[in-house]
Amino acid sequence: MKKLSFYLLLLLALLLTACTSSEKSEGDTSENNAAQGGKEVQKIIVGTGTQFPNICFIDDKGNLTGYDVELVRAIDEKLPEYEFEFKTMEFSNLLLSLETRKIDFVAHQMEVNSEREEKFLFNKEPYNVFPLKVTVNAKNNSIQSIDDLKGKNVSVSPTSNSAVFIEKYNKEHNLGANIVYSSGSVDVHNQLATGRIDAIITTPFAVKYYNESNEAQEKVVGDALLNSKVYFLLNKDEVVLQERLDDAIRELKAEGVISKLSKKWLGDDYSVDF
Repeated sequence: MKKLSFYLLLLLALLLTACTSSEKSEGDTSENNAAQGGKEVQKIIVGTGTQFPNICFIDDKGNLTGYDVELVRAIDEKLPEYEFEFKTMEFSNLLLSLETRKIDFVAHQMEVNSEREEKFLFNKEPYNVFPLKVTVNAKNNSIQSIDDLKGKNVSVSPTSNSAVFIEKYNKEHNLGANIVYSSGSVDVHNQLATGRIDAIITTPFAVKYYNESNEAQEKVVGDALLNSKVYFLLNKDEVVLQERLDDAIRELKAEGVISKLSKKWLGDDYSVDF
């Protein structure tokens, strides 16, 4: 009788242990699913550069930072279903990397043009206004506007909106500017200082950065050539990611985060007038 009671107690203990383990396992699974919204976290590779002052660049401590970089990090915090990881490269390689799906979207002050619209998908909520102006050496008083670039060497990055704009303007207005295409490894600011090129087309905040950090002695001249809205660039089938990016941008605008980032990195609130 005692032997039978012992076996019954042992069986009961085994059953209780099994039930406890099962409940714990189910609880852990539910907790993980709740933390991830019932979905697995998807890694998103974000393509950006390292040569764009105050937008995406390597600071003096060797860290990738800037307006677009910090904005993406703020968006990442808003979207628990995604984990964003940066992949840096020269600007001219970004579109090819997106097309071949080495990256999932581009964060590099991308403006809309017909060539990009044909191949890719822009998100719908802009996060910046991007002013482009003719920029010359501070000692140069002969160039006061784009129409003074006839016969002058103008340096732009291939496939950039600066390049698209000057190519079109050159053709439609018979400007006669000599367009020089530069890579990220070319120091156009040194070329501008030494007179090897006469002008570049860039933003006032980039000029401010180079003047303060490198004593570049540059100045912007004339009216803004473009004042375009800026977006992220994705592949055509990334509609869900596009919508989630827009959701996060709208939230960050409402919270004043984008305005603060713009003032910090660009010197003014370029997120307004959307």
